[in-house]
Amino acid sequence: GVAALHTRILRETIFRDFDEFYPNKIVNVTNGVTPRRWLMDCNLDLMHLIRSRIGRDWECDLAELAHLAPYADDEDFRNEFAAVKHSNKERLAALIHEQVGITVSPDSMFDVQIKRIHEYKRQLLNVLYVITRYNRIRKTPDTPDGPRTVIFAGKAAPGYLMAKAIIKLINKVADWINNDPMVGEQLKMVNLPDYSVSLAEKIVPAADRSQQIYTAGMEASGTGNMKLAMNGALTIGTLDGANVEISDAVGED
Repeated sequence: GVAALHTRILRETIFRDFDEFYPNKIVNVTNGVTPRRWLMDCNLDLMHLIRSRIGRDWECDLAELAHLAPYADDEDFRNEFAAVKHSNKERLAALIHEQVGITVSPDSMFDVQIKRIHEYKRQLLNVLYVITRYNRIRKTPDTPDGPRTVIFAGKAAPGYLMAKAIIKLINKVADWINNDPMVGEQLKMVNLPDYSVSLAEKIVPAADRSQQIYTAGMEASGTGNMKLAMNGALTIGTLDGANVEISDAVGED
């Protein structure tokens, strides 16, 4: 199994007889991502900030990041962390303008869903949420909820017609919202083309919210959630796959 939850399901259902005959033979190894690329390479400022407080042991043992917890009450650390995040958002905002010609504010919340386009990963649900948010802003423009930039990126299999339809919908909805002067800076929606590791390395450090809303029971593990969590994004997700283990490690709050 590629996540603890699914290893348990294998033990209790498909390979139950085998597990009873050979106890402890089936072991869990959860998918992982390397902090060398997904923090130390793509987010240098955050790496240096962490090193300045807890040294470098965490680079070979991520459990050592727990030593950062006391700094949650340190105003200087919080301010430095916020400055790092804002700098990454400025870099991504410049890339967004360069690639798709949309101006977004780095002072807005960056709400990110980047992954393969698939029905069970529920980009469609996220689009419907954005439409709902748009309608609320149109109805009550003075709602004090802060500006938000919703960022999509992902590829679809060539023959996956529904996935292609979802991509088209994302782009059409984005065009409508981004050109509505009544909404203005309160809501922007962006779909970045040609999703790749290189593009993800620029999006991940800038994310404030990580959308991991796939249908429960359908995601074997997930690694994008790990990349985004490691860079300080808040995970919004179903309790499935590696989301369960991230929740266990960092706390539901």
